[in-house]
Amino acid sequence: MPAITLPDKSVRRFDGPVSGTTVAESIGPGLARAAIAMKLDGKLVDLDTELDRDAEVMFVTRRDPESLELIRHDAAHVLAEAVQELYPGTQVTIGPSIADGFYYDFARNEPFTPEDFPPIEAKMREIVGRGEKFVRSVMDRDQAIRFFLDKGEKIQGGDHRGPASRRDHFVVSAG
Repeated sequence: MPAITLPDKSVRRFDGPVSGTTVAESIGPGLARAAIAMKLDGKLVDLDTELDRDAEVMFVTRRDPESLELIRHDAAHVLAEAVQELYPGTQVTIGPSIADGFYYDFARNEPFTPEDFPPIEAKMREIVGRGEKFVRSVMDRDQAIRFFLDKGEKIQGGDHRGPASRRDHFVVSAG
């Protein structure tokens, strides 16, 4: 029976494990809509994280400083999805959020031009408008390699055919 302590020191008790989303909903529909992540005992985690023990939780909304990097990260994934929908066969390479925005590097036979940007931006708006939930998957190196190979992606950066020599974990977000 987890007891969740909120920033105002109030405590919410649940009969069993719950997600951050469930806790936010128990506080109110406004917070449930506004929350984009949470801090679990001070560590930033997604709202689907299971809370199965007593913990301190603080919800992160767009108004919080931590939200900008999260929003940029998600926007980079939306950019990648938009490009792949508009230009099938384009390979996604690297795409982090950065200090003043986000980007993705793409591998494609024909370079992008400034004329490509408006349709990409429109597609991004369409994707966001679908309201699809981002799903976070954490997998080990071998699972991640299989995941991307099954999608037809090329794997770069070393020999990926042998066993993993480190316990790397990859996070895949998909709309």
